[in-house]
Amino acid sequence: QILSLGAGFDSLYFRLKDAGLLSHTVVCEVDFPNVAYQKAALIKGIKELFSLVGDAGGEELGAIAFSGKDYKLLGVDLSELSKLEKALQEAGLDNEIPTLFLAEVVLTYMENSRSDALIQWAAEHFSQACFVLYEQMHPEDPFGHVMQQHFSQLNSTLHSLAQYPDHETQRRRFLQKGWSECSVMDMNEFFTFCVPEDEQQRVQALEPFDEYEEWHLKCSHYFVLTAAKGMKPSWTPLLLNMGVPCGDGPVRVSESITVSACGMHSEAAGLRRYGHRSALIKPNVILTTGGFGEEDGQHRRMRNFHVLIKHEGCWKAGHVKKENGGKICDGRLYHTVSCLSNSLALMVGGRTSPSSAAVGMLWLKFPESSTALDSHDFTVELVDLHTVAEPAVLRWRHSATEVMFRGEKYLFIYGGRTATQPVLWDWHFLHAEELSCSVIPVEGPVPEGRHSHSACTWRGGVLIAGGLGAAEQPLGSVFFLRKIEHGFQWQTVEMHPPLVPRYSHTAHVHEEKLLLVGGVWFHSSSVPGITVIDLMTGLCTDYMISVEHLEWPLMLHNHSSVFLPDEKELLLIGGGGNCFSFGTHLNAEPVSLNLSNILTSH
Repeated sequence: QILSLGAGFDSLYFRLKDAGLLSHTVVCEVDFPNVAYQKAALIKGIKELFSLVGDAGGEELGAIAFSGKDYKLLGVDLSELSKLEKALQEAGLDNEIPTLFLAEVVLTYMENSRSDALIQWAAEHFSQACFVLYEQMHPEDPFGHVMQQHFSQLNSTLHSLAQYPDHETQRRRFLQKGWSECSVMDMNEFFTFCVPEDEQQRVQALEPFDEYEEWHLKCSHYFVLTAAKGMKPSWTPLLLNMGVPCGDGPVRVSESITVSACGMHSEAAGLRRYGHRSALIKPNVILTTGGFGEEDGQHRRMRNFHVLIKHEGCWKAGHVKKENGGKICDGRLYHTVSCLSNSLALMVGGRTSPSSAAVGMLWLKFPESSTALDSHDFTVELVDLHTVAEPAVLRWRHSATEVMFRGEKYLFIYGGRTATQPVLWDWHFLHAEELSCSVIPVEGPVPEGRHSHSACTWRGGVLIAGGLGAAEQPLGSVFFLRKIEHGFQWQTVEMHPPLVPRYSHTAHVHEEKLLLVGGVWFHSSSVPGITVIDLMTGLCTDYMISVEHLEWPLMLHNHSSVFLPDEKELLLIGGGGNCFSFGTHLNAEPVSLNLSNILTSH
C-alpha cells in the first residue's frame, strides 16, 4: 500500500499506473475534503485518467471522494486522527501489509503536536511500514531567513523548523515516535548520490541554466528522510546510496568577525545587485559595473555604473557621468574588470543571458586627476573593442589576473563557461596593450576545469582557489601558477586542514596570506565566512562573520569585495541572487569588516 498524505493534485498514481508499476499495490491519497472532491471531479471528467483508474463500483460516501480498484481518494483533515483511521478502514486499507507513507512538504504546515501524533500513529498502527518525508530545514542562516519570509508572505508558516531545524533533530523525532530505522539526506547529497548520472545529465541539458548558487542553497535547505519499522530485510535506501557526504562534519571555526553596515542605505540603491564586479580604480575610489539588481523599483540588468568614494573615513556614493552622453553599458553579468592604469580599466567577457553567447571587451576610460572627486562627480567613457582575441574572451564566470612576463603586462584569462560549454579548462595570456593573445609556455599538471573560482596575483604568478567543476560540485583545490624563467608552472598548494570546497566567493592576498570571502559550499550546517590560508605554512583557518548588527540577511555569494590593505578593511558590495522558488534577494547596502585581529593573529 502507498498512503500519500496531503497529496493535493499530485499525479503520482497515474504516472505509476501508466508505466505498469502498480501491480498488487493500492494507492490511497488523503487531503482536505474540498481538495479531494475537486480532484475526484477532475478524474471523472478526463477520459484518460478515468480509464486508468477503472470503476470499482464502490460507493463514494463521506470521506471517500473517489474509489477505484487500486486507487482511493479520501477527504480528511490529517490532524483528526480518529476520522483518518475510520476513513482508511472504510476504504479497505490493511494495517498488516507493507505500507509506504509519503509526505511531501505537508507535516511542516501542521502544528508540531499534531504532526508528531501522526508520525507516532503511523508507527503504532501499521506493522510493516516505511515513511518518506520531504521538507525544509536550516531556518537560521541567511538563505533560511529568505525562505521563511517567502512562506510567511504566503501565510504558510513552517511549524516544523523551530523544533526540528536540521538532520539530527528530524532523525531523533522519528526514532522517538516508534520508528526503528531512520536516515536523512539534504537534496545536494540526494542529487549527487541517489539520482543516476544519466538522469543528472538529462536534467542539466533541459535548458540554459546559470543559477547554480540558488540551486545549491535551496537543495541544502531541503531534505529527504526515510524511516522504517517491521521491514524484513531492513529498509534503508538512503544509506545504500550514501557516498562521501557533501558536508563532512562541522566546519572548524576559530572565531567570528563582526560586520557593520556602511550607513548609506539611501545612497546604496545602485549597489543592490549581484553578478557584478567592483574594482579599486584609484585610492579610495571603487567602481562597480554590471550585474542584475534593483533600479527605480524594478529588477533588471544593471546598465549604469556606480562609484563609491571614501571621504573622511566614510564611504559615499559618487555621481557617474558618461563622457559626452556616451554609450550605456550592456548590463552584463559575471564579467571581470581589471584596472590597468590610473585612467584605464578593461572589462572582459560576461553574459547577458544564459542562452546567449558571451559578450566581449570594453575599455573603461576615466580622468587621471582626482580633482573631480571633491564634488563626487566621476566621468567614465566606454569604448567598444573588436580584436583578434575576441574568441578567447567570450566567456563568463571566469577570472582575469594581471601578470608580467619579460617586461610585458598580460591578463591571465582562466576558466569560466559559455552557452555551449558548462565548464572551460583553458587559459589565455591577453597582452594588455595589444589586446592579442600570446603563447607563453606553461608546465605542470593542468588543474581541473572550473568556473566561479577566485584568482589573485601573488609573487608574479596567479593563485586559483575553489570553483565549480564539471560535475557541478564545488572544488576545494588551490593552485599556484608560478612564474619561472621561460614561462609559468602549475603547482598545487597543500593545505591543512583541507579547504572546504566552495565557489562564488571572492579572494585577496595580504602579506603571504590568501583570504577567501563567502561563497557557496555543501555544508548545510553553516555558511562560509572568511577563510585565511597561510601560503607559507599551508595552515587553513575558517572565521565566521557575525551579522547580529545587520537588519537583513547577508548573502555572501555573487558579491564583490575590495580589500584596503593599509586599513585592513574589507568592503563587501552587493550579493544575493534570484531564486526560482523564493524570489530575488539583494543585500541592502555595502558592509565593512575590519580584519586587523585575524591578520595580526596569524
